[in-house]
Amino acid sequence: MSTPPGFDILHPDLVDAKIMRTALCLVLTALSAAFFARAQSGRAFKQAPGRVSLSFTAQRTLMDQYCVTCHNQKAKVGGLALDTLDLSRPGENAEALEKIIRKLRAGMMPPSGAKRPDPATYEALASSLESSVDQAPSRPALVPPGVHRVNRAEYANSVRDLLGIEIDPAEFLPVDDASSGFDNMAGSLTLSPALVEGLLSAAGKISRIALGHETALTEKRFVIPGDRSQETHIEGLPLGTRGGALFPYYFPANGEYVISWFPVRDYNGVLFAGNRKGEKVEVLLDGVRIKLFEMDQVTRVAEALKEKNQIRVPVKAGLHHVGIAFLATTQVPNEDLNRHSLRSVIESGPLEGFTFSPQIGQVMITGPYNGTRAQDLQSRRNILVCEPAGPASELPCARKILSQLAAKAYRRPVRDADLEDLLSEYQTGRNQHDFETGIERALESILADPEFVFRGEPAPANVKPGEAYQIGSLELASRLSFFLWSSPPDAELLALAAQEKLKNPEVLELQTRRMLADDRSRALVTNFGGQWLQLRNLANSSPIALDFPDFDDNLREAFKRETEMLLESIIREDRAVTELLDADYTFVNERLARHYGIPNVYGSQFRRVKLDGDFDVRRGLLGKGSIQLLTSLPDRTSPVQRGKWVLMNILGIVPPDPPPNVPALKESGSAESRAPIAMSMRQRMEEHRANAACAGCHRMFDPIGFSLEAFDAVGRFRTAEFHQPLDLSGQFVDGTRFTGPAELRRMLLGYAPQFVRVLTEKLLTYGLGRHADFYDMPSIRAIVQDAEHNNNRFSSLILGIVKSRPFQMSVKPAEKLARAAPTNRAGVVR
Repeated sequence: MSTPPGFDILHPDLVDAKIMRTALCLVLTALSAAFFARAQSGRAFKQAPGRVSLSFTAQRTLMDQYCVTCHNQKAKVGGLALDTLDLSRPGENAEALEKIIRKLRAGMMPPSGAKRPDPATYEALASSLESSVDQAPSRPALVPPGVHRVNRAEYANSVRDLLGIEIDPAEFLPVDDASSGFDNMAGSLTLSPALVEGLLSAAGKISRIALGHETALTEKRFVIPGDRSQETHIEGLPLGTRGGALFPYYFPANGEYVISWFPVRDYNGVLFAGNRKGEKVEVLLDGVRIKLFEMDQVTRVAEALKEKNQIRVPVKAGLHHVGIAFLATTQVPNEDLNRHSLRSVIESGPLEGFTFSPQIGQVMITGPYNGTRAQDLQSRRNILVCEPAGPASELPCARKILSQLAAKAYRRPVRDADLEDLLSEYQTGRNQHDFETGIERALESILADPEFVFRGEPAPANVKPGEAYQIGSLELASRLSFFLWSSPPDAELLALAAQEKLKNPEVLELQTRRMLADDRSRALVTNFGGQWLQLRNLANSSPIALDFPDFDDNLREAFKRETEMLLESIIREDRAVTELLDADYTFVNERLARHYGIPNVYGSQFRRVKLDGDFDVRRGLLGKGSIQLLTSLPDRTSPVQRGKWVLMNILGIVPPDPPPNVPALKESGSAESRAPIAMSMRQRMEEHRANAACAGCHRMFDPIGFSLEAFDAVGRFRTAEFHQPLDLSGQFVDGTRFTGPAELRRMLLGYAPQFVRVLTEKLLTYGLGRHADFYDMPSIRAIVQDAEHNNNRFSSLILGIVKSRPFQMSVKPAEKLARAAPTNRAGVVR
């Protein structure tokens, strides 16, 4: 099979490691040049109606009065020298002006305590600077096309959409690097030897699994988090059970599988059992019990690897759900008769307050034994769209199968050259064994092909280097689908693109709305939201168990689910994105409601509840336990992290790094502290801020963090610390005073337009797969201004992005870069 120049490392037959790594280095050199190139091109924007425009002279007067005291050639605070900045040449000075605009829109300048212009003048200056940049003749830059590898999530979704099987990409591929807050950035998605080997291995195994040909013995281990409490019912498991877990697992072949389970033990191998007797463990397959185990028969002291709590059971190939749980028939109190903590166990062994009832730690599935090829699989039906009646019809049938697979995999119509290569692979496999072996070999080639693993955007032949052009309809379809679904375009979108109808604004809007309504758009919640709001990092947040004995993995997962459901409600119901700041509803189950103190909520299922009265503090993102946990340390809250989170995610301000050799925060009541008694976090921080090197920056974010001290490190509401009332008062940089989370939230609502700009910037970054830079800000402002007319609904921002210049345009790279970038047989720049 002919392979695109520079991409022979992805060919399934290439096994020589030395050749692979040499080729890899050559590709990486070419890719690096394409990733980081920049060129100039763009559009001018009209000033929004109703804005006051100040002359360049008036702008200069205001800056001289309020800014240049600090931002001059001598002091150059923040790296800005505004005394020499030529405001009459905004195009040439766009980068510096965008820094000023961002600070003004976030209320950060002039700094706290400094004299400020009146609100009308302040707004006029910000608007005038924006208008001057937006209308400047110098155009915003576009990024030349280069290779854009799919990340792990996109790879798994691509396999799902192509073949109809769910895979765990972590089994094949290393973790993706992230930049600008996301792991789908083209510049970070490079190639490594481990990744190349993973892609090769994945192509072979996935093709065998999809066709039901994988019969090799495999082992899959599922580990339940160590702080998962198992005292209550788990959603998805039968009623009348407690604890355990439910795992989806794709059984690769028909055969017998051994399902083993291991209870939780302490460091010495002692079983966590407490004083309970008669406990029973139920193992289920697709909701049906396959065996009941007696916990009394489990060895009390054992090496976990030697345990034999297992059952061997025949299973048909395909996706099944394996469950394990305790029967909830024993409610005998444990040794701590007064009250035990909500967290069930602690790894070090029995301690007062923890139940130490039996818990499940791991489940392992091994097989198939006596495995046979599967026939009744949906993935086989997706692939084998025809069946040859005899030898004479095999080649036409193979052509039909591979034509359909290649069109989906490559995200474009198939060419004769594509089929020629694939049929050659098919014939090699057919000669080795049979028809299906030939199809398997060709499918493996498709899954390893650069056009499946990478996205490219070829420039039209008549476009000169450095010249802007509108990307092709097929490339636009891919940009749109990977943005909204983290997966390839479906048949409807591809058909419209192939017919050149997708560039019609009305058609593009209809398709965008259709895709937002599709279940696959939940990728915006898990992938975009999970990274923007850092929900993926919750797994790493582990408060000290002895300090927070009521915190467990159940609560951690509830925090995550609540925040995801809030964001999903904004997307699904097409609500104003500003409701993320003050939505008067949330989603809770019994565990989370108990933590928040919300009454009359029972069961493991989440439901929507109104937030009013005493629960007003839970409104919006700032009231969510997930955000409070993420911005805390294992043993305490962190006003600094909480304040910085607000600055970065709501106001779009990245605080400077702390200076070197800043002393650590002193422990409460320590000998080093001025007061050898327990001090509140605010008192400790104010003592810390006495250091002049710290005070300047801390004035930006500490007041915000202090107001959020109403929530402890695990998000519980409180009014006192160390039996002393909390001082929740603060003053924002602009002089606005507030006390507590509710008043802070109302203050931030005054900056709702800036929040919309920040969210749009994040969405554009995620959608383009590159950092949104200063030259993108005119486009972002245009999107936000248009969305204002539609109440800032989520769909308005998405539609504005997909219709914007950065999303629809690109620029042809310089000839040197174009020669360096490898191309595939279709001429796509890789």
